[in-house]
This record gives sequence, structure tokens and C-alpha cells, in this order.
Amino acid sequence: MAGPTFADIARAAGVGTATVERVLNGRGGVRPATVERVLAAARSLDYPRRLPDVHRGLLRIEVILVRPETTFYRRLSRAFERIAATLDPVVRVHRTFADEADPPAIAALIASGDRRAGLILAVPDHPAIRAAVEGVAPQLPLVHVVTRAHPTLGELVAIDNYAAGRTAAHFLARMQGRLGGLVAIGHPIYQVHRERLRGFSDCLALRPGGLDFRWIGFGGDDARRCGDLVHRALETWPDLAGVYNVGAGNRAVADVLRRHPRGAGVFCVGHELSDATAEALRDGAMHIVLDQAPEAQARRAIDLMLSRLGLLTLPVDTTPIRFVTVTAESV
Repeated sequence: MAGPTFADIARAAGVGTATVERVLNGRGGVRPATVERVLAAARSLDYPRRLPDVHRGLLRIEVILVRPETTFYRRLSRAFERIAATLDPVVRVHRTFADEADPPAIAALIASGDRRAGLILAVPDHPAIRAAVEGVAPQLPLVHVVTRAHPTLGELVAIDNYAAGRTAAHFLARMQGRLGGLVAIGHPIYQVHRERLRGFSDCLALRPGGLDFRWIGFGGDDARRCGDLVHRALETWPDLAGVYNVGAGNRAVADVLRRHPRGAGVFCVGHELSDATAEALRDGAMHIVLDQAPEAQARRAIDLMLSRLGLLTLPVDTTPIRFVTVTAESV
């Protein structure tokens, strides 16, 4: 069977045959973004000729993340780094950390960079960020990791956060040995935190009385603030029975529960396995950790991107990533 023609590649890439000829013969004069689109189309059609060396490394996937100081995002970043080392040299994965508290700067990062072939985002939702996503989505593949930066544009790789919240409530209601008040600590700028809190609340509402969900504290994923909120809850409600920490700050939460005279009687559920949460599980300051497997999320995001670029022909699973329940017995 004859191989693909320049016309076939041109149709797949949405360009003219003259542009395809210039790219595949290495004659220059073509915008980098268009070169990337033509090369992706050629590979997806199994173009038999070796592509010019001058174009190798041009398929640049940019990953924008936040909060490098947190264990979760460090794990996510390292996972992207390890996966990138296994890819064909034609594909480069570039990671950039942005300031979570500066949405306009994140939006500027999203809007810039005309040499990239695809964009992977692990950033919060904000009007400026949504507008930036709307500006780039028509030009390149877009994948969100962990949480959506836009409600409809791009594909999402994440756990089922509503189910994670329900799971936290299930364990707390089944395993807590006494009745009393419950509190949750979260970060309102993240949709995933809101989904976890909704699942937590909905699950508890269906259970008989005895555990009273009293309060949601907004710790902003700041360790000191999260610890202070748990201390305030312990001082406010002597019958405090459980704490659900929806995001970061587990080390500070566990430290408060260790030090406070009533902390030992509080059942604590948190997210993300780390050295701090593993230690807290072993010494009883925490009881359940729900880990959202950032390594699996990075792998899925890269696979989706390669598929959209025509470099992966096998179908990619789009169901939610399975989160992992960790206890003292499994760390």
C-alpha cells in the first residue's frame, strides 16, 4: 500500500501542500507552531521518511504547575520529569511553576509560548485564567490535571473528588469510636476541595445522628493556618470527634493533635501520602490518608497529550484516576 502523500498530510494538519513540502524537506520559512502541527500529522499517518534532524525536539509540551513546596506537586513534577526521560527525543516536556496567589501571572504564562505543541495545566480556576485558556484552546491540545482551570475547555485527569469526600466521611463514621462534632479544613479557590467537602457533607447527611458536621475552616493550604484552625476547633468544642483535612497542611494538623490534651481522641482523615502523613499514621495522629496518585495522573496526562498530537494510536482511558486508601498498616 502506498504511503501518505503531501496532500494527505496537508489535510490532516490543516495546511497547504506547499507548507508540508517545506517542513518535510527542511527548507524553513514556516512558523514553529505550524511545523509542529505538520510533523504530528506526518507521524500520525506513518509517514515513512525520516524527518529532518533540524526538527527534532520541536514537539514541546508545556506543563504549568503551582505550589512546589507541597509534597503533592513535587511528586507530580517529578513524575512528569521521569516520563519525559522515556519519550522519543522529538517530544520535550517543559515544566514551569507559577505563583498560585497571582492568577494574572498564570494567565500570562498560559497565553504566551507560541512554540509549544500542547499545554498541561495544574492551576486553580480564576476568571483571568479561564480567559487565557479560552484564548489558546483553539490552537493547541489542552489537558487539565488535578483540577480544572476552565469548566468546559480541555480534558481533565483527576480522581473522583466527590467520591473521595464521601470515602473520608464513611471511614470517619464507621471507625470513630465516639460521637461528637466534626470539622473540615479546605482551600476555597480549588474546585476539587469544594467537591470533596460536598461529598463529605452529603455522606454524613445520610447517616443517623451522633456525628455533627459543625464547621468548615479555610486554611488556604497554609500549614500554620491549618494548624491554628484545628487548635481553635479543639478549644471551641470539647467533644470534637473528627477532623477532615481536605488539602495541604497535614504536618501542622497532626502536630496540633499530638500536643493538645484532647487530640488523641480525634479521628483524622487527610490527603496525600508523604513522609509527614506516613509518620502521623504510624504514631496515631492521623488514621486515614487518601492519596490521589500524582504519578498516575501525570502518566495519563502525557498519554492524552500524545494521543491528541497523533503520536499515540492506542485509546487512552478517560475514567477518573483511582485514589489509594492508606492506613498505619500499609505504610
